[in-house]
Amino acid sequence: MIKAGIIGSTGYAGAEIVRLLLQHPQAEIVWYGSRSYIDQKYADVYRNMFDLVDERCLGEDMDELAKKADVIFTATPQGLCASLVNEKILQDTKIVDLSADFRIKRVDVYEKWYKRTHEAAQFIPEAVYGLCEINRESISKARLVANPGCYTTTSILTLYPLVADGLIDPDTIIIDAKSGTSGAGRGTKLPNLYCEVNESIKPYGVASHRHTPEIEEQLSYAAGLDYQGGQSILISFTPHLVPMNRGILATCYAKLKDGVTADQISASYENRYKDEYFIRLLGAGNFPETRWVEGSNFVDIGWTVDERTGRLIACGALDNLVKGAAGQAVQNMNILFGLEENTGLKLVPVFP
Repeated sequence: MIKAGIIGSTGYAGAEIVRLLLQHPQAEIVWYGSRSYIDQKYADVYRNMFDLVDERCLGEDMDELAKKADVIFTATPQGLCASLVNEKILQDTKIVDLSADFRIKRVDVYEKWYKRTHEAAQFIPEAVYGLCEINRESISKARLVANPGCYTTTSILTLYPLVADGLIDPDTIIIDAKSGTSGAGRGTKLPNLYCEVNESIKPYGVASHRHTPEIEEQLSYAAGLDYQGGQSILISFTPHLVPMNRGILATCYAKLKDGVTADQISASYENRYKDEYFIRLLGAGNFPETRWVEGSNFVDIGWTVDERTGRLIACGALDNLVKGAAGQAVQNMNILFGLEENTGLKLVPVFP
C-alpha cells in the first residue's frame, strides 16, 4: 500500500484527494493536514466523511510527515510548499504539489506573476510538470511533481497537438475560459458569495491572470521554442466565473496555417491522444459540456474549422477539482509508483 499524506486536506482540492484515495485500492491516507482545523475530527469538517474517516486533522510538519508517507500531496496556497520542502524531505518521500510553486521554470516569471519571492528555487530545475499525457516518462522518475492548474490543463491539452504539429499559428491563440466557483477555493471571499455570483457571469484577471505564463510555457515547448532561453509563445487568456460548483470550459481560437485541412486537425488529435484513457475526443462539429465530465477525471475535446475566417475553434472541458486538481494528482501518484494510471480513477461522470 502507498502511504499518502495530504497537507491542505480541508480545502476543496485536498478534500477531493481524500475522496479519491479512500476508494483507491493501493493507497491509504496516513496524514490529514490542515492549518485551520488542527486536532478537529476530519469528518466534522466534511460531514460526507462521517463514519468513513475517524482521524483528526494534523498540522503542516512536512519533516515529520516525510518519515511516514511515501508521497505527500500539498494542496495549499502558493508559497507554502516552497517554504517547507528541503533535500532531506525529498530523499525520504515524493511530493505532488498542487500549487504553482514549481510549475514555471523561470524564477523571474514566477516572481513577476505571483508577486512573491521563490523560497526554494534550487528545486525548480528537477521539478517535473505533471501533465500526465505529455510528461509521463519524466514524471515516473521524479521526486517533485508540479501538478498543473485547472485552466492550464484544459487549455494545454486542447491545443497541444495542433501546436506541436505546426497546424496553427501559435501567436494568434486566444483562450476564453469559464470556471465554476470551487476553483476559487474554500476560503470566504466577498466576490464568491452566493448573491455575488448567482445569476451572473464575469471576467476576472483580464490580461493578468497568473495561469497565463504556465500555458505559454508549455505550448512553447510544444512549438520547440527555448522558453528558458527567453523564447515564448504569447497568448490572450481571459477566465470567467460562472455560477456552478464544478467545471472548466475553455474555448480556444487560433489562425490555421496555410493549406491546413480538417482531416489534418483530426489526425493530429488522434495521433496524440488515441491511447489516452482520460482524453475523450468528440470529433469535428461536436463540443463538450461541463456536465458530461463532472466528478470524473476525463477531458472532453471537440473542435471545428471556421472556413470563413480560416480559424480553428477548439473546446475542452473537465472537472476543475478532479482532472484539474486532485484527480490529476492521483494520476501522477499512480505514475510515480508504477501503477496503471486509471487505478482508483475509473469514475463515471455524475449526472444530473
